[in-house]
Amino acid sequence: MTKYAMSQGRKADHLRICSEMDVEFRQQSTWLEHVALLHDALPEFSLADVSTESRFLGRRLRAPLIVTAISGGVAAARDLNQDLARAAQELGVAFGLGSQRPMLEDPSLIDSYAVRRFAPDVPILGNIGLQQAAVADPADIARLVASIKADGLAVHLNPAQELSQAEGDTDFSGGLKTLQALCRRLPGKVMVKETGCGISREPARRLKAAGVKTLDVAGAGGTSWPRVENLRKGTAPDQRTWLDEWGIPTAASLWEAAPLGFELVGSGGVRSGLDAARCLVLGADAAGLALPVLRAWKRGGYDAVLSCLQGVIAELKSVMLLVGARDIASLRKHKPVITGRLREWINSRSRR
Repeated sequence: MTKYAMSQGRKADHLRICSEMDVEFRQQSTWLEHVALLHDALPEFSLADVSTESRFLGRRLRAPLIVTAISGGVAAARDLNQDLARAAQELGVAFGLGSQRPMLEDPSLIDSYAVRRFAPDVPILGNIGLQQAAVADPADIARLVASIKADGLAVHLNPAQELSQAEGDTDFSGGLKTLQALCRRLPGKVMVKETGCGISREPARRLKAAGVKTLDVAGAGGTSWPRVENLRKGTAPDQRTWLDEWGIPTAASLWEAAPLGFELVGSGGVRSGLDAARCLVLGADAAGLALPVLRAWKRGGYDAVLSCLQGVIAELKSVMLLVGARDIASLRKHKPVITGRLREWINSRSRR
């Protein structure tokens, strides 16, 4: 089987498994539940006064949300991406496409990624894996971004997934050099994102030094990509490994990265407006979600996606009212009470 055919089959498997099977962490949570927001019994304004407007990648958002990378490069992804882009445009939220690796192998596959006409006014992110970028010419990667008229490029990091994948690439050398070259080629447009295992302060500092301006921590507690790969391989439940539960929870990842000055995205297990609010309180500029949106689309297409995202935004507005925050800037200044394992993490890491 050619690499191209393997890539196509893998993308189709990922869509099917994430749509239909139990792919989330079983033991590890996001730790967002350890972020207690303080109730304001006297908010002194109307729910109608609450504004969720913000900015991301230089564009205005009507709500600080990103539909993060799901798929691309296979036939099933075309309708999915078009519907997600339409919903993003309707609600004024950002949209991240799935990996454009198939486009590197076959540029004719642009059709499943070319969604700008459906979302002319919101941020759109292209996507490539760091290892694929490392063996490609930066000019070719820049052309991927330009070809779909994207505002930026998400470069995803997924070492745990690669270790779990039967055909995984386990050579991770040269990553920072690759990112430096991409940041020079696409100044201010490169976002680095993990894929469900989070990012600690030490690699985040290296990313900052490489020129990365935007970071999506994509922490543990939501979709486990090692688990997805084990399901692909048909691994028996009693034979699955510790990698299924590996990673830094989303809340801890945000705490690690927030002081470093990135334009910051909190994703990984975000399932509600309350989760989104907690991400923003921890320092995120926007919250990202993927699995709930994919499953909504599988259940009811565009209308179900719209309803899913509208529910998240409505809940976010309600949370903002209940903590006395009229706007996103005020919400991000809210001082939560940190409890449980997140508090233990912060105490332990602060002593280092």
